[in-house]
Amino acid sequence: MHLDHLSLTNFKNIEEAHLDFSPKINCFLGNNGMGKSNLLDAIFYLSFCRSFSGVTDRMLIRRGEDFAIARARYSRRDSVEELTLGLSGGKRKSLKRGGKEYSRLSDHIGLFPIVMSAPQDIDLIRGAGEERRRWMNMVISQSDKRYLDALIRYNAGLEQRNRMLRDGIVDHTLYEALEITMEMAATYIHSIRSRWVSELSRLTDRYYSAIAGDDAEEVSLSFRGSLDAPEAGCEKSLIKMLDSARRHDEIVRHTSVGPHRDDIDINLEGMSMRRTGSQGQCKTFTTALRLAQYDFLREASGLRPMLLLDDVFDKLDSSRVERIMTLVTGNEFGQIFVTDTNRKHLDEIMAHTAGNYSMWSVRHGRFTPILSPTDDQPTI
Repeated sequence: MHLDHLSLTNFKNIEEAHLDFSPKINCFLGNNGMGKSNLLDAIFYLSFCRSFSGVTDRMLIRRGEDFAIARARYSRRDSVEELTLGLSGGKRKSLKRGGKEYSRLSDHIGLFPIVMSAPQDIDLIRGAGEERRRWMNMVISQSDKRYLDALIRYNAGLEQRNRMLRDGIVDHTLYEALEITMEMAATYIHSIRSRWVSELSRLTDRYYSAIAGDDAEEVSLSFRGSLDAPEAGCEKSLIKMLDSARRHDEIVRHTSVGPHRDDIDINLEGMSMRRTGSQGQCKTFTTALRLAQYDFLREASGLRPMLLLDDVFDKLDSSRVERIMTLVTGNEFGQIFVTDTNRKHLDEIMAHTAGNYSMWSVRHGRFTPILSPTDDQPTI
């Protein structure tokens, strides 16, 4: 699968852009704040119906305007697919596939798989558990519709239970009926998360070693689930947990136990990476994590996801940069979008691609094609 063409109107600082892409490498060169990341965010939004940066839809509309539009044409499973996104202040977002609008945006998740590596990935290590849960949900939901449905049902039940706690409802029968539904969803969520983290840990350690080379340390991820039981292979009952915690929850007025409290421990040589990892080690790890995520989605979907690398080479030494470039330009990866402020990095990437690339200079939301160093005309 790859993105052939993208048109943007009033998306963040991009007033108007019409871009045709290479099916392999697409590079964007420019200083910070020029619009490189905004372009990647538009591509991300078309797959996930939300911004990678987490900002509201209104903040995606160019200042002074009241609407934004993104139109994209993909080659997917030997056919042409078209997506149209419309954002308007105060109105519901619209996403159309082949001219037909989705009634449920959740039906779109996973159809156009994508992996994005960005500076914000450090939050997966340094941030709160909410960041890691959001990441888990985003990745697994692309490959497992049942998981996404269970997640939606669990979150709806959680919201209703929290509302009952805030309203001071004490009827045990009402809680019990709701918690039965929550447990059914929670059991599936827990089992999938546990298996997924174990598999991703293996893949991440492999990519970390490939990027770090002889300096590689052992890295690992371990799932810390709310339903984990001391006995191997067993799970706790969410109903019993919620029942035991109800008096406490009535006091604090929110649900204190359940999958919404799950987390992932990230370790470097058996110690918490959050506490011991250097900037270079953390950047190597998050890059390896995204490449592992790519492998997982490729296997699960039967498609090669698009890979978006936003400022991926920052804080890495030249040898690690070289190893990343060798990895992502291999046959295992499909279409790639790369941003950088350093022309040298991008030229080195393109040297690995046998000429199958496109490159743009980005300045104040405008995209100007750059000719390759081998062309007769001068570069920009």
